[in-house]
Amino acid sequence: MPEKVTSADVAARAGVSRSAVSRVFTPGASASQATVDKVKAAADELGYRPNALARGLLTGRTRIIGLVVAYLDNQFYPQAVEQLSAALQKEGYHVLMFMVGNTAANVEDVTRSLLDYQVDGLILASVALSSDLAGQCRDLGIPVVLFNRDQGPDGGCAVVSDNFAGGQMAAQVLLKRGAQKIGYIAGWEGASTQRQREAGFLAGLRAAGQGLHAREVGDFKDAGAKAAARAMFGGPNRPDAVFVCNDHMAISVLDVIRFELNLDVPHDVAVVGFDDVPAASWPAYDLTTVAQDTGAMVTAAVDRILSMINAACDQPSVEVPVRLIRRNTA
Repeated sequence: MPEKVTSADVAARAGVSRSAVSRVFTPGASASQATVDKVKAAADELGYRPNALARGLLTGRTRIIGLVVAYLDNQFYPQAVEQLSAALQKEGYHVLMFMVGNTAANVEDVTRSLLDYQVDGLILASVALSSDLAGQCRDLGIPVVLFNRDQGPDGGCAVVSDNFAGGQMAAQVLLKRGAQKIGYIAGWEGASTQRQREAGFLAGLRAAGQGLHAREVGDFKDAGAKAAARAMFGGPNRPDAVFVCNDHMAISVLDVIRFELNLDVPHDVAVVGFDDVPAASWPAYDLTTVAQDTGAMVTAAVDRILSMINAACDQPSVEVPVRLIRRNTA
């Protein structure tokens, strides 16, 4: 095995001090362009790569952000994770991602593992964070930003869409079609996104003097959404319109309505989703939906986590506006 190249070897080859080498490879540190050029040329010649974890032990900063994600089945999350990773890397940070289910025990186990890596901050995408663990993170000085999930005024910094307004938009578009028997297919009941979207939807119906005709729960899952659609539309008193809590489920609902139950969309049943994932615009679905501004959410999440890291102060939550995308299902 060849001997490992050290910073001392690079310093000797470049004719500079070891501290100069350290400054060149520490983001944000000061070094002249001449020194940077000499050190990087020497590093390339010797095949040297700095040890980011070792540097973190010295500086107290690993420049690693922990990203905890509940699931990637929904197309919204791969898109958001990709954008979050790219935005953080642009700022000189790297992402350490862990997958976890929606159970509190799994979240706490994985998040404690992330703390062992001495991450500079945590972004939790659609997972719940217990109050005990939130307190532990605060005690350790580790900032936490919730992405697409809100735990209320005591839950810390959250970046979410205006889910309530989005639910109202879904109600309005279905009411304008003249729908009389309107259904709702809910996501996971423990999610703030689910609760806020449903609350906005019901408020929109009430404002027009209407109530909910039918309700089923799909749990944000393909199988759950299909079962909900069969239960809701398989009988004689089916709704003539439905708001589905996200596009991932709405696409499954459309498949059942069209290909199992042989109903026409939107003539027999109008369908509205939420998220505007890439598949929503595919000709096979052409789904009317409420669009989340993923780019704005990512920018807000990155701005807040970096501000909390660098300024060591809490940041306010942010609610990003949504918009209705009219296509051919409603």
